[in-house]
Amino acid sequence: MQFEVWAPQAESVALECDGATRAMERDPRRAGWWRGEADAAHGSRYGYALDGGPVRPDPRSRRQPDGPDGLSAVVDHGRHTWRARWSGRPLQGAVLYELHVGTYTPEGTLDAAAERLGHLAELGVTHVELMPLCPFPGRHGWGYEGVSLWAVHEPYGGPEALQRFVDRAHSLGLGVVLDVVHNHLGPSGNYLPEFGPYFTDTHHTPWGSAVNLDAPGSDEVRAYLLGSALAWLRDYRLDGLRLDAVHTLADSRAYPFLEELSTSVDALSAEVGRPLFLVAESDLNDPRVITPRAEGGLGLHAQWSDDFHHALHTALTGESQGYYADFARAPFAALAKTLTGGFFHDGTYSGFRGRHHGRPLDRTRIAAHRLLGYTQTHDQVGNRAQGDRLSAALSPGLLACGATLALTGPFTPMLFMGEEWAAATPWQFFTDHTDPHLADAVRRGRRREFAAHGWAEEEVPDPQDPATRDRSCLDWSEPDREPHARVLAWYRRLLALRQDQPDLTDPDLSDLKVAYDESARWLAFRRGDVCVAVNHAGEPAAIPLGTRRAVVLAAWEPVEPPGEDGLLRLPGESCVVLVQP
Repeated sequence: MQFEVWAPQAESVALECDGATRAMERDPRRAGWWRGEADAAHGSRYGYALDGGPVRPDPRSRRQPDGPDGLSAVVDHGRHTWRARWSGRPLQGAVLYELHVGTYTPEGTLDAAAERLGHLAELGVTHVELMPLCPFPGRHGWGYEGVSLWAVHEPYGGPEALQRFVDRAHSLGLGVVLDVVHNHLGPSGNYLPEFGPYFTDTHHTPWGSAVNLDAPGSDEVRAYLLGSALAWLRDYRLDGLRLDAVHTLADSRAYPFLEELSTSVDALSAEVGRPLFLVAESDLNDPRVITPRAEGGLGLHAQWSDDFHHALHTALTGESQGYYADFARAPFAALAKTLTGGFFHDGTYSGFRGRHHGRPLDRTRIAAHRLLGYTQTHDQVGNRAQGDRLSAALSPGLLACGATLALTGPFTPMLFMGEEWAAATPWQFFTDHTDPHLADAVRRGRRREFAAHGWAEEEVPDPQDPATRDRSCLDWSEPDREPHARVLAWYRRLLALRQDQPDLTDPDLSDLKVAYDESARWLAFRRGDVCVAVNHAGEPAAIPLGTRRAVVLAAWEPVEPPGEDGLLRLPGESCVVLVQP
């Protein structure tokens, strides 16, 4: 079997495979590359020693059986027999479900999560979005400090478990999307700098030196990231990738990395004959991220809409700290603007940033499904001091209002695991660093961050305490109990309506008409023949819908259609979906 590794700064490279050591040779065809052969098969352990140093794992390792610091293992992906007949599911019309493998079940494995996929198929979602799976120190963590960008975290079950998970999802009609992190690698177990210029001091990010996308040596670094992305889609038959914080990818080249990635993914989609897509997390409010390449954009297929989340969150909770301040001044006006224009900050002044931010989205050219809308995400829950969900502070009626806006609005909906039944469990920040100094630094840093906002040290959970992760696991006995069962039934009804009513998946963002009353705290919008109204106030609201003929499709509380006066009398903390026949 042939092994190869990029190590342009090394004077010598040795391959250690199954206990035997062999010198490698420079590849005369590719500068900086080394190659060598060894008897190896599926499961063989190997690594590379540079200039007589310690043996390190392969930067392109497909498996790390002993964690980020151990030897790599050879993986033969062809050993898996795919059982599901799968032609893919496109992004348009999709409903995504963000899932963290380590807390979706108490077992915290891919196989255990696969056993619960029937719940999602019955719920009505179309795609499972897995949070990062790359190896990281210890057993439990969020996954955003991963290394070995081609491998699957061993405590989750490793590469074979991911193949089984995807096969099971596809057999149930569910697509699978993976959250990948290209903007930084974990501080522990990251040996890439020993192999080559994977990072550069030309740019700096919140995590230190930037991933090298435009400095000398960046051709191979970009190829490394592209190869990893395509491997997930090809070897595991994934349906899409979510790209973490693309606004922190420092890249000054004329051919941006994100454009190169979208080009490569579209080419792979044509090759395999099924839809593949990329969803960006972007703080830029720049339409070029999701504008097709033929029209001068980067060609990513969608992006998260934090503006919609922030407007909805402030309308539901009244919170005004941090970045919510820009939206809290008039939350229903902010909601109306994001529902009809995609971005709230479209060149407007952001007090949180102290500058103008964003640019307008062309509603006639950008389809509505290219933005993802949600009430909660791992970020918005887990980055709170105590990881409290909306269900910790809001009534079931207000939770239903939030779900209604997200699931009947113009954007591609995304749920965060457990929200569909108003999970009472928090989702907190937890780590399992094996380096005691790093563990202590993370613990102190977390508490220092929230101390600045008035939190006492003992009120902020210790990320390293195993109980913090345990508290964050979903309680699967909740969906059968009230009030959880009622909330779950509401989510199922709304998702069924998305399938039954074509107007709810209409990609024309400019066709949505919205009305609201800031002081009375109600909002209503129309999409074709479907009308949606929510009342966040505690008292009933008389909402002028402008129609006397309507049929109630779903209502959180009993409600009559609009009377002769055209007014919908909606109970407090309630919502309704109607259709005009």
